Amino acid sequence: MARTSETKPEKGSKKKKQKLNPDGTKKQGRVKQIIEVFKYTQEVDRTTLPWMIGAILAAIVLGVVVSWLVLNSPWYGIFLGLAIGILIAMMILARKAERAAFGRIKGQSGAALAAMQSIRRGWNVDEEPVQIDPRSQKMLFRASGRAGIAMVAEDSSSISMKMLEKERRNIRRVLQHDNVPVHQIVVGDGDGEVALHKLPSYMQRMKKQLTKDEAAQVTKRLNALRRSLRQSIPKGVDPMRSRPNRKAMRG
Repeated sequence: MARTSETKPEKGSKKKKQKLNPDGTKKQGRVKQIIEVFKYTQEVDRTTLPWMIGAILAAIVLGVVVSWLVLNSPWYGIFLGLAIGILIAMMILARKAERAAFGRIKGQSGAALAAMQSIRRGWNVDEEPVQIDPRSQKMLFRASGRAGIAMVAEDSSSISMKMLEKERRNIRRVLQHDNVPVHQIVVGDGDGEVALHKLPSYMQRMKKQLTKDEAAQVTKRLNALRRSLRQSIPKGVDPMRSRPNRKAMRG
């Protein structure tokens, strides 16, 4: 019988498995993602690069001074300052990229909800608007947490103000006489308004006035206020389609 020769694949002929996104496209590397985020942010905000370079240089200078005074040698300070400077520069890039992303969706319906959903913890954000005007399609969003209840309107128009007052009455009716803070927040650049990119930090800085159990009970009661938006919206209008693309937030 003839022997069947088995050929072993040569070393290095193995193909590396490529990481793919859920849609089948090739997943970008971390460095490439950072470069693309930097390019987009620099186009929107020209001060990004100067701030990053300034942070690196300042950290190096400070590191050299400290290293010279303590160790009588500048070399340790150069490397340590460079590492710290790069870290600070990445933090600056992340902050400016987030602000640029908010600037892209500013003025769109649902932009406030996208900003609220970027809050990592401390608030339970309703996924859908709690009030919506059928004609203007203006929406009102709500969140609950240990700071109480936050109602967020996307502008200071009379329609938005009426929706805020209507929702406040609904909340008070459900909570009855409970001493739960109800905050009315208007997104905008005017006096007494909160800029879109500052909304997450503004809500996170609110003073906590409820215990975890009390906050959970408030969230449970608020679920009774949830109503079907389809009943109050004209046919063919889907308010959730007007929500901004979450991928756009990441640049």
